[in-house]
Amino acid sequence: MPRRRSRGGTTPAPPRAALLLSGLLAAAGAAHFVAPKGFDAIVPKALPGDPRRWTRPSGVEEVALAAGVAQPRTRRLAAGPTGAFFVAVFPADLQMAADWRDRSPVRRAVAYGRLPLQVPLALWAESVRRGAGRAS
Repeated sequence: MPRRRSRGGTTPAPPRAALLLSGLLAAAGAAHFVAPKGFDAIVPKALPGDPRRWTRPSGVEEVALAAGVAQPRTRRLAAGPTGAFFVAVFPADLQMAADWRDRSPVRRAVAYGRLPLQVPLALWAESVRRGAGRAS
C-alpha cells in the first residue's frame, strides 16, 4: 500500500509493492473467468448487453495490467491506467451496495466496505507509478 507524505502525496513504492499489486490484479482478473457469476451480478444495470460481455473484458484488463505492473520496464506505463481502472470499476461497487442492501449484516458490511476501498487501491497504483521512475 502507498506510504503517505505529511503533505498528503504518495511516496514512491518499493518494487515489492508493485509485485503485490500485480498479484492482486492477476488474482482478481483470473477470478473473472474462474467464478464469473459474482462479477456478472455487480455489472451496473445501466450498461448495455449481457453482463458477461463486461465481466470477461474487465478480467482480461486486470490480467494485462498485472503483467504490465510486474515488469520493471513497463511498470510506470501500466501503473497509471491501473489507478484509472480502480476508479472505473467503482460503479460496480455501487451496484453491489445497492443490490445487497437487504442482505444479512455481514454481506452488507462487505458490500459497503468495498466502497471506500477503491481510494487506497488507486493511491497504491500511483505510488507504484512514482516508484517506477522514468525507466520504462
